[in-house]
Amino acid sequence: MEAEQEYPVVDEFVVENDFTKLSIASDEDTRKREAVTAFERNDQETSDLSDADNTPSPNSSMTTKEHQEYWRKVNCQLKPVKLLFDIPSSRIAEDCFSKYVMYQVFIIKSGSFDCNKVFIERRYSDFERLHRSLWRDFKEEMEEITFPKKRLTGNFTEEMINERKLAFRDYLGSLYSIKCIQRSKQFIDFFTRAQLVEAYGCLRGGQYTKALEILLKTLPLQEKLTQHSASLIVPSLCAILVCHKDLENFLDAHEVGEKALALLQKHSRHKYYIPLLEAMIALAYVLGKDFVFLQEKLEESKVKKDQSKVLTLKELAVKEYVR
Repeated sequence: MEAEQEYPVVDEFVVENDFTKLSIASDEDTRKREAVTAFERNDQETSDLSDADNTPSPNSSMTTKEHQEYWRKVNCQLKPVKLLFDIPSSRIAEDCFSKYVMYQVFIIKSGSFDCNKVFIERRYSDFERLHRSLWRDFKEEMEEITFPKKRLTGNFTEEMINERKLAFRDYLGSLYSIKCIQRSKQFIDFFTRAQLVEAYGCLRGGQYTKALEILLKTLPLQEKLTQHSASLIVPSLCAILVCHKDLENFLDAHEVGEKALALLQKHSRHKYYIPLLEAMIALAYVLGKDFVFLQEKLEESKVKKDQSKVLTLKELAVKEYVR
């Protein structure tokens, strides 16, 4: 029987809208900022992608209706998108060694109707692992966040399960309210890593249909969690492309590839950029599409890049999430 791990406990959750504890520069703050951005810097020069090039600009020739549409688009772009977490249901599961409760976690985009109400299932030990991991890097920020304590008995009563559902819902909301935690690798991995490990395992095993199914279900969740740096979903998009290509869904593969290239247009040094260009040229050739522009981009990038061997897109994909 596992010993209880003691964490700081308070009477209620405290959610701060403006996180001020990082305002004082110190060596500790620097370490925390590095922990937050490590995921975004992984093998690439990543920065927030700007939509400025796609934003229309007002001019005197616009009609009143066009001006209204312009400002509607601007306001939509400026309005921050937040996520809400809900745990409406749960189920009791068993395996050969134990019995446990699986909590169904819904991740919903606030502010508008969300047609992609993505959900995952996690057990108490998953939440506990997340808490331990975050506590190592963000101990100060989490001082006033309560984690539900482990009980030795009564874990499967309806009262206890309902209490845990509310506690975990508030716990995730509290974590998300802290920007540095919201963008951390640990927080994002909690929601996506299990599915992606399974998907890439299927991809490496040649089970492209199953891998594609998992990746397509997980992608909307990744998009919600990585709005601060959209290029973080490029590996998944490229894995989807590889699956479509091997299943000879060339048109679907090309469509996904165009989306990935759009996210990398300002990141030509990204490790996926050249392999993606090569894959898109091959797809364009099969589909009878013009690929002169892609070829020019490829040659331009190869001149800038070290001449060491560049992996193919598939070779890169199978290396993701290798244990």
